[in-house]
Amino acid sequence: MATIKPREIHGKWHSGFYLDEHTIKSVFLGYDSFGHTIFNTQRTELGELLYRLKYNKDISVINVMINTLSEFIKNTGWRIDLIVPVPPSNQNRKIQPVLILSEKLAEKLDINICKNCVYKIKNTPQLKDIYEYNERMNILKGAFEINQAIVEKKNILLFDDLYRSGATVNCITKELIEKGKVNNVYLIVLTRTKKKR
Repeated sequence: MATIKPREIHGKWHSGFYLDEHTIKSVFLGYDSFGHTIFNTQRTELGELLYRLKYNKDISVINVMINTLSEFIKNTGWRIDLIVPVPPSNQNRKIQPVLILSEKLAEKLDINICKNCVYKIKNTPQLKDIYEYNERMNILKGAFEINQAIVEKKNILLFDDLYRSGATVNCITKELIEKGKVNNVYLIVLTRTKKKR
């Protein structure tokens, strides 16, 4: 189990949390020989585990992450019928952390998973370099479709790895409620990264 400091996050969902911050501090060190910025970054325990999985393809961290996630979710009292992962923003990544972790979480909690209940129908740029919330929402408008036949009248656990502005999960939650006719959406996110100003 990783040490976490969960915080409630508010949005269109019934209830939601992120388990910890992603980064504690990041100090600019300069530039490498290619002109790329170099930072000395200190992450939370969960932030470091996610970083290792996402960027170093270190699958050895998965069990700790799943044990941490499952214990937290069990203590929420949420009644969950289906786990729905947020579609990956980078389709070319060999290891898709959200999909891998949602599969393992579903196994651990003995809850069904639906990886195609929310799917992108419109190409969008990656949002990590877009900081204005309204601009993010405009980009995401009409980007997702819902498999209503599977999610209707279900209590959904929407899962993502990283929370910044909440635009993506708010957009998906809105679609799940309006088009999917779900009963409730519960949101769980591993870490939160601070919005750049």
